[in-house]
Amino acid sequence: MMAKRPISYAVLRGEVIESDLIEFGGRGGDITFLAPDPHRIVDRIPLASPRLMEDLYTISFDQILDYLAELGPRLELGRNSYLQEALEYSYDTAPTTRPIMDAFYHDLPFMFDRERIRRMVDFNIGIDHLEGWVEQQLNGSTVGIRAYGSRQLHIVAGNGPVLGALTVIRGAVTRGDMIVKVPSNDPFTTGAIARTMVDMAPDHPVTRHLAVAYWRGGDEALESRIYQPHNIEKICAWGGFASVKHVTRYIQPGIELISLDPKRSASIVGGEALASGETMRDVGNRIAADFATGNQVACSASRLVYVMCGTGDEDIEKLKQLGQAAYDAMLRLPEVISTRPKRYDPDLRRQVDTLRLNDDFYTVIGGRDDEGAVIVSHTSDRVDFWEYLGDRTINIIPVDTLEEVLDVVDAYTQTVGVWPDSLWDVVRHKGALHGGQRFVELGYGFNGAGLVGPQDGIEPMRRIVKWIVSERPLPGRPTIWDAGDQVKMLA
Repeated sequence: MMAKRPISYAVLRGEVIESDLIEFGGRGGDITFLAPDPHRIVDRIPLASPRLMEDLYTISFDQILDYLAELGPRLELGRNSYLQEALEYSYDTAPTTRPIMDAFYHDLPFMFDRERIRRMVDFNIGIDHLEGWVEQQLNGSTVGIRAYGSRQLHIVAGNGPVLGALTVIRGAVTRGDMIVKVPSNDPFTTGAIARTMVDMAPDHPVTRHLAVAYWRGGDEALESRIYQPHNIEKICAWGGFASVKHVTRYIQPGIELISLDPKRSASIVGGEALASGETMRDVGNRIAADFATGNQVACSASRLVYVMCGTGDEDIEKLKQLGQAAYDAMLRLPEVISTRPKRYDPDLRRQVDTLRLNDDFYTVIGGRDDEGAVIVSHTSDRVDFWEYLGDRTINIIPVDTLEEVLDVVDAYTQTVGVWPDSLWDVVRHKGALHGGQRFVELGYGFNGAGLVGPQDGIEPMRRIVKWIVSERPLPGRPTIWDAGDQVKMLA
């Protein structure tokens, strides 16, 4: 039976906390929710002592995989009342619509596939480094390296419930002690996963090293007690400028910040896209897949499409046809992938409508019913409000050369879609030098391997572990104590 009011449960190391509830506002604005008063549980959120992490080393990596593989089927929506409740409440708080949220929740169990996780960990870290010391003989010494789990605080973004599940997986396989601060636009999902873990194995080391709670970001009285080196060693912060700004005031020796900042994504398309109607339809389908999937809330969703076709009148007319093809393809996407936006940004709507009056420089395709729009520039200039493009709204821009595109690629550029294949090598190389961080074939921004490797130019999984070194001399090698007078002479 569902609760009368939405509750964001705190789950602290195998115990579900549902007392001392106070009211918070969901970011969507449609509902408020209850959560345990974080000030009453603040001393229970961090691990009492790093010595308590020893139990994570009484189990093997395969046993951790066994745990996650058992958890996956328990996250099937049809058999999990916690997730059913979380999904119902998330319809109001999430930035995306019901069909897309349904698809997110439906896919949760697949994230816990045993072989998928094994391959991901071996690719990112190397299982041998997590299971023991990897030793080599170097410079007369035996040098060993091992990846140890850390005490981690994860400030999770709310643009997709999969991020909470991914955080649980990353923390478990690295033998980390995890504190997860859930966001106000997804305060329910991670707690539902944690409650499932408690039901499944309350005394398992992975369960005992997970703490999930909600508190308002920037609550200095609370955060100053948690964000201390004796409590945590790593902070992995997803989300916007405000989220990271709250955290930076606490960074000091002993605490490392792993910042997954907000990013923007774009597409680079060769002039061959305009060669024929058939090609335009194909490229239009690819563009739609990259900007409209998930209603454009992810950092990897394209906002700008640069087409190297020139800016002549004939080129612009063909570019409009490509824009129409992309718009039509957007409308054909199934609801589990893309829908009319939940709330089309009114400021964005005003900006788009203003461009309709400036048809010498822009053509606006669609958008009159807040379903999303394709804006075709008639010059090589992107729209002034390009940073705020969203809600299935994209700008297609004609350029003459690749260099014009690279001038706007920077450290905020995450995913770059590329078409055709002849551009692949040069865009991947030059784009990386300018700041691009992920390159995909156009149309595969969301169909790739997923969050299994480096992200935003860093390697989060390698960063959340502690890389420990051991050294000892090879047998027979003189040490300082053996060298005697030679050492004195050198001194």
